[in-house]
Amino acid sequence: MDTSACRDRGSTRGWKSCAAGAAVVAALLTSTACRSDGGGAAPTARPSTGAPATPTATATPPAKSGTPSATPSEKPGGTKAPAKPGGSPSATGGTRAVADCTTEQLAVSAVKEPADSKENRHLLLGVQNAGDAPCKLYRYPHVKLGATARTMVPVIEESDPDPGRPVVLGRGEEAYAALLVSGGGRDEYEATSITLTLQGRAPGSRAGGPVDVPLPVARLYADDGQLVTYWTTASGVALDFIMSK
Repeated sequence: MDTSACRDRGSTRGWKSCAAGAAVVAALLTSTACRSDGGGAAPTARPSTGAPATPTATATPPAKSGTPSATPSEKPGGTKAPAKPGGSPSATGGTRAVADCTTEQLAVSAVKEPADSKENRHLLLGVQNAGDAPCKLYRYPHVKLGATARTMVPVIEESDPDPGRPVVLGRGEEAYAALLVSGGGRDEYEATSITLTLQGRAPGSRAGGPVDVPLPVARLYADDGQLVTYWTTASGVALDFIMSK
């Protein structure tokens, strides 16, 4: 502050006013110099307002737009439920239970084994499904050799290919049962006919009446050693049980 102006004033009161003003200016200049000096004391920290500091939230990276979910959800009705097991295909593509075979839908036959044998001891009985749908055969056929036979031909128990399960014949398929006419036993007799009766679901039951089986030869000589096997779709398997007898 220029003090010459104070000297030009004549009164003592004017000098005091100028001196006070000079002191104020000097104090302001000193305060400004302290704040601008980088090597001075650190500035005084602002008083705390008492509110706790808010922690900075960690940013979550955005999900990738092209990444599929772990388990894609399937819209209801988009996939057909798998068909339940059991039954056989019907003509319309559905399923239904397989019916029992009847003699009306089976073509019955008998051939000599081997075909060129001079003996007529081993026969192969056959049935073919001539119907329009699959059917089931149970266990083994009830066979009678000759019109005078009083009992059915005994079965070879170990010949059952799948114990407890019927043989299922599709349309046009065949099943076989091997027949031993004479097993070297006693009481030989002459037989000019063979009858066959199917079994029902219950063991020992009968499904329908007997049917005549066409003979491959004019007559047979049977004895009490005759035997028959269970039904099977493999003719060779059935014959194995009688050819060695």
